[in-house]
Amino acid sequence: MSFKKTVLILAGGLGSRYKGLKQVDGILDNGSPILEYSIYDALESGFQKIVIVVNKLIPESYIERLNTLSESEGFELHWVYQEMNSIPIHNFDYSERQKPWGTAHAVLCAREVVQEPFIMINADDFYGRKTYQLAADEIERGHISDSQFGTVAYPVDTTLSGNGTVARGICTLDSENYLIKVDEQTSIQKVNDSIIYTENGKNIEIAPDTLVSMNFFIFHPAIFDALDTYFSDFIASNPLPTQEFYIPSAVQRMIDEKRAKVLVKASPSQWMGVTYADDKKSIRDFLISEIQNNRYPENLWTSMTL
Repeated sequence: MSFKKTVLILAGGLGSRYKGLKQVDGILDNGSPILEYSIYDALESGFQKIVIVVNKLIPESYIERLNTLSESEGFELHWVYQEMNSIPIHNFDYSERQKPWGTAHAVLCAREVVQEPFIMINADDFYGRKTYQLAADEIERGHISDSQFGTVAYPVDTTLSGNGTVARGICTLDSENYLIKVDEQTSIQKVNDSIIYTENGKNIEIAPDTLVSMNFFIFHPAIFDALDTYFSDFIASNPLPTQEFYIPSAVQRMIDEKRAKVLVKASPSQWMGVTYADDKKSIRDFLISEIQNNRYPENLWTSMTL
């Protein structure tokens, strides 16, 4: 069975803790940010179409860079702008709202350009090539349908930052590795030899191999109908001006309503990310090591001069 395989990259966040547009911040001297390593790994794994959700703050020069890259490397590229009014809301007062509605809204904004099974990732997370290969295999085998999605999760101890707490979705699975729930915790950190988070004023310890969601989902386009309904419900609830419509919450509702099951696979790759500006050195050192081990070329895009 052969499907066109698509990567949907969420690159619209402002990176408030990072204090900059980390989505387009080059890591090494080659100027490639993390999202280009994701594109490279995806192309190497058989994905042919890249859709990037951005906001108006993304520099035009970077859009031109990737447009040139798409032409030289021969992959399909689409840009989707996420704005507060990207999904029309009848008689809604936007005056107190300062930014769009979150990750589920970002995915919904891409509905018109995605009609095939796709993976959804964060622009500022490095997931590793084997993760894309695993996802490609799930799609090729026909395991992704309107009633079954997938997600690739990581052991929590491989996703921490030495520069502060991190937010992670702790996965609870059934006996067949289907997702029961994702418990979003925003204060996970390593303290001495323990990994803890704080809830209701109490420190709770979790095992290092506990799987956590890093927003690597494998979706069928049927998710768009659900997101459309859920976004209408979200708006009808009169959300606070800062409240957001998140993908994990939408997926959880689909599970609870038995609209879809989500099979969880443990990633065979190393996750790396940039939550804080000081995290950049860690991923820089990691990528230098990967290049030295011949897993990446020094310049990702040898077919063009950028």
